[in-house]
Amino acid sequence: MPKRPSFQFYPSDWLRDTALRSCSTGARGLWIDMICFMHEGNPYGHLKVGDKVIHPVNLARMVGETLEVVEGWLKELHHAGVYDLADDGAICSRRMIRDENLRQIRALGGKLGGNPALIKSDKVNLKVIQEVKQNPTPSSSSSSSSSKEQYNEHFLKFWNVYPNKKAKEAGWKAFKKLKADETFVSMLINAVREQGLLSKDVQYVPHASTWLNGKRWEDEIVSSTSSPKEWWMNDRRIK
Repeated sequence: MPKRPSFQFYPSDWLRDTALRSCSTGARGLWIDMICFMHEGNPYGHLKVGDKVIHPVNLARMVGETLEVVEGWLKELHHAGVYDLADDGAICSRRMIRDENLRQIRALGGKLGGNPALIKSDKVNLKVIQEVKQNPTPSSSSSSSSSKEQYNEHFLKFWNVYPNKKAKEAGWKAFKKLKADETFVSMLINAVREQGLLSKDVQYVPHASTWLNGKRWEDEIVSSTSSPKEWWMNDRRIK
């Protein structure tokens, strides 16, 4: 695998890392050099040159400091828990190893069409099992299952009074456009009662959507001598 010319560095993580903040400026500076060397290490994230472990004496020469100073900084970093030690004694960075593993998983997933689930025991599993685990969207769910969850208390208060119970969903859509509050709903209900809709034959009462979209609550009150049919056949709305 070819060497990458760069690696991700997160300034906010560096500045907020409690372990690093507890170390001296010199120790933090040494750590910056070390992670640059670990970027070249094999395996990635290990303080090595090729397959050889970089020991403190080697590190001192590489950074241009005395062995005593470098060993002091390494002790600071170790006591703060900044780095780990591999089985072969190499210093390693947990963050770099974790990021590299994630990068390889994503890269391999991309080669297989972006689906890591196709990877199994270093072989490609060509059998794709499709499972639908998502909740239905409002556009795909039935009106009977989704609309009940959408009705607010103001609409239900109006609907419980309105006599024609047909086309509830259409009535709800018309009601939403009004953005009615409690006061407005009370006015609608009073209009329904004053217009005598509760005493009329339901066949002469329009759907709620028609009544709401037509602003029928503004209609003039018809005298009791008028028949239901005359009331709805005559367009006597207040303009």
